[in-house]
Amino acid sequence: MNSAPDDADPMARLLAIMERLRHPEHGCPWDREQDFASIAPYTIEEAYEVADAIERRDMKALCEELGDLLFQVVFHARMAKEAGAFGIEDVINAISNKMIARHPHVFSSERIRTTEMQTIAWEEQKAIERRESGTKTGTLDGVAIGLPALTRAVKLQQRAARVGFDWPDSAGPRVKIDEELAELDREVADKAAPGRVEHEVGDLLFACVNFSRHLKLDPELALRTANTRFERRFRHIEERLTAEGREPSEASLGELEALWQDAKSGD
Repeated sequence: MNSAPDDADPMARLLAIMERLRHPEHGCPWDREQDFASIAPYTIEEAYEVADAIERRDMKALCEELGDLLFQVVFHARMAKEAGAFGIEDVINAISNKMIARHPHVFSSERIRTTEMQTIAWEEQKAIERRESGTKTGTLDGVAIGLPALTRAVKLQQRAARVGFDWPDSAGPRVKIDEELAELDREVADKAAPGRVEHEVGDLLFACVNFSRHLKLDPELALRTANTRFERRFRHIEERLTAEGREPSEASLGELEALWQDAKSGD
């Protein structure tokens, strides 16, 4: 069985490679054994690696990671084709039709002049599509459970806001943070069961997301940036201590805090 020709159309070549990998006799044992559920974690991981390359502004890495993500799409489509459900052509046609339907201001005479108007129109079109497909049309239906928790919280809040369940400005969410923090403090002081403490921590985080949303900030991006700052500052601590021939575990809390403040001053 021949390999995919090097001079083939790039997409056709990739599809041929995927077909060969899944071939029941000549394919790769690992690839043949996979199913949608086993591949899904890799799909999610590749999407995060794309985001990581973008954040690092590494175009070479981005090219590679986009290829890895595309391979995941091809993998799922191949398994679906084998099951007689759909193929890669159906995937491509479906997204093409969806983009045309959701951009009437581009592909028809309708005119939308602002990003805000486009966002509203986009959500309205998605609601129409759900109704036409017979999908549940509750306000919060269709927000994927597998999204990162912060991102999903924003989407749930945005959906609720569309029907008027929202604070008029950022003052309300800011007060709510204080309320939730006070409730958490009471549960901790009362030595409540871990489940109760977790409940209040969740409410506090949800309130912080709401406050961030009203400030027009992306909480997922804000936390990712905070993680990056923490890494940079902690590495500064390690480097300073390494220069002294010591490990962080050998320094006092006071020393660590002083080095942390020094790292912060360099931000």
